[in-house]
Amino acid sequence: MLGIMKKIMLSGVLMAVSMGSAFAEEALKPFILAYKTSGDLQAVADEVENKVKAAGFDIAGSYSPYDGAIVIAITNDALKKAAASTENGGYAAGQRVSVTKVGDEIQVSYTNPVYLANAYRLEDTSDAEAALKSLEGALGKQQAFGTGDKQLTAKDLRKYHYMFGMEYFDDPSELAEYDSYDEAIAAVEKGLAEGRGGARKVYRIDIPGREETVFGVALTDNGCSGDEYIMSRVDKAPIRSTAHLPYEILVSGGDVYALYARFRIAISWPHLPMIQSDTGATFFNIMCAPNAIEESLIEAAGGEV
Repeated sequence: MLGIMKKIMLSGVLMAVSMGSAFAEEALKPFILAYKTSGDLQAVADEVENKVKAAGFDIAGSYSPYDGAIVIAITNDALKKAAASTENGGYAAGQRVSVTKVGDEIQVSYTNPVYLANAYRLEDTSDAEAALKSLEGALGKQQAFGTGDKQLTAKDLRKYHYMFGMEYFDDPSELAEYDSYDEAIAAVEKGLAEGRGGARKVYRIDIPGREETVFGVALTDNGCSGDEYIMSRVDKAPIRSTAHLPYEILVSGGDVYALYARFRIAISWPHLPMIQSDTGATFFNIMCAPNAIEESLIEAAGGEV
């Protein structure tokens, strides 16, 4: 009898370990479709803002990158705390909610904080998990999306790059270098206010306890670096990934960085083929974008192209 009990207990332990491993290896996706509706785009966006504010989020900024789309950048103390826990974690401080008109319907979606926390290698993801639950409670959740048939776990995201020879998270674009954090901030603020490189400020989030600030940046150029140019060529699925926008500039001390485009764009569409797809959305269509984006952001940061 004792032997049978030991076997039962051992089976239970193995099952618990197996379930824990399965949970740890859960596939993550970059976006959550909250709901679909209809009506006036701006009215829906206003309603969304009220919902996320009621859930404890601050509106860091918003913009319309092109007709039929509004992106709302949000943050809160927990997200900023999580960003402060890791060097260059500031990219994760601002999450995005998008309101997009597709045909006769309006889609409300948001970034998955847990996906981004792992893609940006935050040491502690608990605050990101709490933010995700808050967003699900405030806006709802119909489905997660954004990786197609590709399965990416937290472990995969922490070492992600699109393909051999392409950049990782820790291979950023180095935009400019200054003698101090204050000098770097002043230069970026000036460049964005003047629209250098076609870049304009959408939001600014200062990371507590660090000389680190993340800027959300609208890229308005009609050429290869422009938001509309890029999205019109890669965002063609029935459910739009508008919350990919805007791009970010990170000031850390006297250094100014941005995630390199071949990483920053790919984490939003890791399943997108390089050359051919049924929808015509491919990375080949935006081959000119990575260098063009980098040059635009270097100009905005006051660096030398």
